Amino acid sequence: MKKRALISVSDKSGIVEFSRNLVKAGYEIISTGGTMKLLKENEVPCMGVSEVTGFPECFDGRVKTLHPIIHGGILNIRDNEKHQAQKTELGIEDIDMLVVNLYPFRETVKKGLSFEDCIENIDIGGPTMLRSGAKNFKYVLTVVDPADYDLVIKMVSEDKLDEKTRLSYAKKVFKHTSIYDSMINSYLENFVEDESYSDEIVIACEKVQDLRYGENPHQKAGFYKPMDLNMPFEKLHGKELSFNNYNDINSAIEMINEFEEPTAIGIKHTNPCGAASAKNIHDAYLKAYQCDPVSIFGGIVVVNREMDEDTAAEINKIFVEIVIAPSYSQKAMEVLTSKKNIRVLKSNISDKNKKIEMRSSIGGLLVQDKDAGSYSDLNTVTSRIATNKEMEDLEFAWKLVKHVKSNAIVLAKDKKAIGVGPGQVNRIWALKNAIKYSSEDVKGAVLASDAFFPFNDCVKEAADAGITAIIQPGGSIRDQESIDEADKNGLSMLFTGIRHFKH
Repeated sequence: MKKRALISVSDKSGIVEFSRNLVKAGYEIISTGGTMKLLKENEVPCMGVSEVTGFPECFDGRVKTLHPIIHGGILNIRDNEKHQAQKTELGIEDIDMLVVNLYPFRETVKKGLSFEDCIENIDIGGPTMLRSGAKNFKYVLTVVDPADYDLVIKMVSEDKLDEKTRLSYAKKVFKHTSIYDSMINSYLENFVEDESYSDEIVIACEKVQDLRYGENPHQKAGFYKPMDLNMPFEKLHGKELSFNNYNDINSAIEMINEFEEPTAIGIKHTNPCGAASAKNIHDAYLKAYQCDPVSIFGGIVVVNREMDEDTAAEINKIFVEIVIAPSYSQKAMEVLTSKKNIRVLKSNISDKNKKIEMRSSIGGLLVQDKDAGSYSDLNTVTSRIATNKEMEDLEFAWKLVKHVKSNAIVLAKDKKAIGVGPGQVNRIWALKNAIKYSSEDVKGAVLASDAFFPFNDCVKEAADAGITAIIQPGGSIRDQESIDEADKNGLSMLFTGIRHFKH
């Protein structure tokens, strides 16, 4: 008896030649809708599903292959006597191969079409057939990827479609349908308000690239992104990005999104090593560079305005791994691309709409709301009120300290980070490091702390260094000691009510 293949594809690339070769190999083809029309136009013999089932396609094509004749032909167990007797009684013939790919739901969403159009592009019959064929892989080959067509034809012609091969294709099918369903789930989450964390989480990701290695050369690595999201940047120039580059880029985009006025930030190992705001990007970069000319070497520079020629020329005076900007002037691109190894990235979208963030952990995944808050109730707790200039610097420092690894201290002056103390195991060390690197600039500076002061020692240290104002969350049982110390030394101190730990 002839073998039968049911072919119903949305992506029709290569399907005509593939079907023609199946016919040459002795297969009878069943098809549907647009696929059947294309095959017949190209003189590939085939029959419609309705000819097989005796039931018309209906409801604007919503119901085509959902029929016992079709699924019985796929799912019957060939060496089960009861199944074979029922098959004969019901007039069902075997379907030995399924070639199916699904309605372009993802592409429809990307086009920004209406909710109704997206819902209409949720495939029902396709996934049902794929799952049926994959379940019965012992007897049925299920092909979901056009890239496999040539290999399938080769195996058919050489009679090498063994059970092991069919199992490998079945595995591919279940991965494909699970990803398809997860994309639908992600889309519908935009229309269903649910503030709680559900018992299950579904994430569909696709590999963007293999990386040379991970954090260290002995670690393998790759970069995957959620399939329903666009890349937040486009690489315009330079060699491939590394694992550590991606980590730093993430930090850079999150930091720069805090600032509205022209701002430049230098990043090293996910921490800011320089940051400043000014009237224009050129001045902002010069100020940011002055924060720490040593650490910025080999780091990342990110700005939130178009990169101009003069700023690009300043950046090119040192070695930086990556430059990120929303756009570049032609002259700026010429300057930057004169260096072969520098990566030039165009930031395409902001990170402001990201609602949750995830981190791998031992045995699982940590998920939390994105730290989108700034302060709940900005409250001056000392006798002295901060000046307008101090308030500008305090706001600048507070935006930045949010993205510094805890324990974190940022010292700022004239909307410029003059000292950053990241990742220390106690807060006083973080402050001392920040003061040490700020040198004489510390006099008249302000201080931001990502968490409360457990003792008054940080306030004493700040006063001794010449710092005049402090912003911190508050919330310690010893808050009053810190307030008293600030009052004693004439410092202004503000509580934000929100902590910004970053581990």
